[in-house]
Amino acid sequence: MENTLKAGIIVVSDTVYEGRKQDVSGEVAREILSSKGYHVVAKIVVPNRYREILRAINELFGKTDFIIAIGGTGPSPRDITVDVVESIAWRKIPGFGEIFRLRSYEEIGMRGAISRAELFILANGTPVAVTPGSTAAVKLALSLLLEVIDHLVEESRRYEGQHRVHVEK
Repeated sequence: MENTLKAGIIVVSDTVYEGRKQDVSGEVAREILSSKGYHVVAKIVVPNRYREILRAINELFGKTDFIIAIGGTGPSPRDITVDVVESIAWRKIPGFGEIFRLRSYEEIGMRGAISRAELFILANGTPVAVTPGSTAAVKLALSLLLEVIDHLVEESRRYEGQHRVHVEK
């Protein structure tokens, strides 16, 4: 299945960046996206540092149709990915985080409720989904995101014209 949308993956992890741990979740994301026909433009691994996360977003800005940022969604002071993306976002799409937390709660209990997973749109219309770093969280986030990403990209870039109605088949 071929798709024209281009994806970027940012993995935010000190241990992966330093080579102390393998990047499993980023590779899972790449495999899922590729299997659904999306072209993965880049996968960038960065440490939990504001400037490094921002640099990775800037590197993908304008080169991708959507970005998934993996890691940095917990309550720890080191978990800053959501904060970095929110600080530069044009708009937040709250339903994604709400549904993600609900589904996480159903799967793992109250630990799922403390996730700060979110979906934002950058100024150029690029959606950025921020998900926890576990492979289960990445799979869940992508299962939700890929249900709407084509429509979201189209709508977030449409400044004029009519809304297209998408009918379930």
